[in-house]
Amino acid sequence: MSPRELKSLVRTIPDFPIEGIQFRDITTLIGHGEGFAATVDWLAERVRGSAAEAVAGMEARGFIFGAAVSAKLALPFLPIRKSGKLPCDTIGVDYALEYGSDRLEMDPASVAPGQKVAMVDDLLATGGTACATARLLREAGAVVEHAFFVIDLPDLGGAKRLGECGVSVAAVMDFAGD
Repeated sequence: MSPRELKSLVRTIPDFPIEGIQFRDITTLIGHGEGFAATVDWLAERVRGSAAEAVAGMEARGFIFGAAVSAKLALPFLPIRKSGKLPCDTIGVDYALEYGSDRLEMDPASVAPGQKVAMVDDLLATGGTACATARLLREAGAVVEHAFFVIDLPDLGGAKRLGECGVSVAAVMDFAGD
């Protein structure tokens, strides 16, 4: 399936979670077997081309795509979790949200020093979570140069922000103006 056909499988829900937001819902994409497989194939091709040795996915929807890409390429999957979700010793990074802050954590033993890690997530908006993930992975010793997304919302500046963090960006599709 082409990126245009895949884009048609993403449902738009107006005014969610607040008025004025056009929520891009990937559940309709992952619920379409051929579309989900084609999306994973697209992401996997880019991850393979990046020479990544592992794939990191951010909680929660990054787990869906990141784990599928990891399995397809037989690469380790590194779950980047919200605070307090891992039962082992962790390292973490705090980062700013539009209203408040959040924290991401990971098991530092899951990354080998110098290991090339590609990030995979469902959606790129402002880039805050992705930049925090890159910082966290680098703190653990990873080399992070690439991030791959299903959806980019280019008007929110996430790709530019990731570029400033030293991470190149590619996405299956974008939704301009949102």
